[in-house]
Amino acid sequence: MIDEPLLNIVLFQPEIPQNTGNVGRTCVAIGAKLWLVRPLAFRIDDAHLRRAGLDYWQHLEWEAVDDWRALRDRLPIPEPWYFTKTATRLYTNASYTPSDVLVFGSETQGLPKSLLEANTERSLRIPIRPQVRSLNLASSVAVAAYEALRQIEVCANRPE
Repeated sequence: MIDEPLLNIVLFQPEIPQNTGNVGRTCVAIGAKLWLVRPLAFRIDDAHLRRAGLDYWQHLEWEAVDDWRALRDRLPIPEPWYFTKTATRLYTNASYTPSDVLVFGSETQGLPKSLLEANTERSLRIPIRPQVRSLNLASSVAVAAYEALRQIEVCANRPE
């Protein structure tokens, strides 16, 4: 386990255990904490989840919370980044800092419209061609998390 996670990755009501397992593996790779907001469409001990996370799940710092309010009470940073295909701001135009919170919606529904409307200035998108409806959740998390990691490491290694 890690004391202070480099990032916090939130999956809001995920539906596919394999995606969650892959996101968990990415979190272990970069030192992020995974947050799961219920309801989940699978059990945490699901074999598909374990298979996708391989033997990394035991190294993952994670927590499941009952709802959005419970998550907000536990988050270390008050203003998360929300990822959605409807945002106008590109994910590369955000300035990420250590312990940032990156929030991703479910595979079929995304994030609730009310949540996005209340946070338009913190909503980000990963560009995709119009022929594609959306990216896979695990792919989206990896793209965004590694951009945040790149920015954090560049800033940490910048001479003063």
